[in-house]
Amino acid sequence: MSRSLNKAILIGNVGSDPEIRAVGSGTRVAQFSLATSRNWTDQTGAKQEKTEWHRCVVWNSARGSGLADVVEKYVKKGEKIYVEGEIEYRQWQDKDGQTRYTTEIKVKELMLLGGRAGGGGDDMDSAPRRAAPPARPKAAAAPSAGKEEFGDFPGALEDEDDDLPF
Repeated sequence: MSRSLNKAILIGNVGSDPEIRAVGSGTRVAQFSLATSRNWTDQTGAKQEKTEWHRCVVWNSARGSGLADVVEKYVKKGEKIYVEGEIEYRQWQDKDGQTRYTTEIKVKELMLLGGRAGGGGDDMDSAPRRAAPPARPKAAAAPSAGKEEFGDFPGALEDEDDDLPF
């Protein structure tokens, strides 16, 4: 049996306040851009930086999970966030009949990495605030030696039900 995986994980800064709208069925969707940057030193010793922009789309699920509502309430321009989702390619015809293409990150999970609520910035001293659909119940984790080593990562050892690709 062959398996495949379509997963994008990004940590970056929100480029503009999210745009929230409702589609015909009343389902709400949020869209925002996310900037990720990388820095390096080139062969001449000059520092270089490249920023990539990602279009992120967040839907409220049919089960009533309000991740788009969470985005509307808490995600603001400049916030540092973690997003996890699927890469989706779409095409459509614009009003002039031209074929247009877009690549989107269909967000399934989101964490706010900024410090205080509404503070934004790079205050990484406080724990991330998780904003994701309600998780399915997990079996109680067995006591583990050395668990205290991971105290800064809530749920690091308790999430034994991950969908791992191997």
